Amino acid sequence: MVKALFFDVFGTVVDWRNSIAAEVERLSDAKGLGIDGQAFALAWRRRYQPAMKVVRSGNRGFVALDTLHRENLIEVLAEFGIDDLSEAEIDELNRAWHRLSPWPDSVPGLTRLKRKFIIATMSNGNVALMVDMAKHGGLPWDMILGAEISQTYKPDPETYLTGCRLLHLAPEECMMVAAHNSDLVAARDLGLKAAFIARPTEYGPEQTVDFKAEHEFDVVAESMEGVADQLGC
Repeated sequence: MVKALFFDVFGTVVDWRNSIAAEVERLSDAKGLGIDGQAFALAWRRRYQPAMKVVRSGNRGFVALDTLHRENLIEVLAEFGIDDLSEAEIDELNRAWHRLSPWPDSVPGLTRLKRKFIIATMSNGNVALMVDMAKHGGLPWDMILGAEISQTYKPDPETYLTGCRLLHLAPEECMMVAAHNSDLVAARDLGLKAAFIARPTEYGPEQTVDFKAEHEFDVVAESMEGVADQLGC
């Protein structure tokens, strides 16, 4: 019955931690800042969920993730004692999220899945961010769906359901694919099918969850190509 696959992107499709760390270290080397890229990437990401929670709670109107990322970046720069970047340099560093590299299995797996299913993002990333990332990494999406389209952040039910409605599909005709148990539970509770991909190195030494599927999901795989195998692609 499944006709469309919705994909979490950060961590499931792309390796944000090593991609951000590499960009930070290039800037650090060029300016002699001495920044630990891995520590910086993790500190930046720690502010991700708290920033979106303020929007989901209704205490702030919807703003794109690019805006939240930049606000969080200002805080991280202060935390690391960096105060000599120009506004242009800050903007360029913020756009590092537009240039994240896919996991090695992502593009081959997505290409196989695309032959049989509609494949779309279901990400908290805004549209421009998702489009730039797709161009950068060769991600073959059919559609960009997610937070900016629905004007709310996952796991708000409206995020997933807006994607279903725009494709004129019932929830049970859609499958959420993610490396995060909580994302899949939220989608599954709305009637979507669920596929778990293990990404045990997403957070490096800080990873404490999502090493394995912790619930009964329709598909459990070790890679994107494993998902394609199980879905007959």
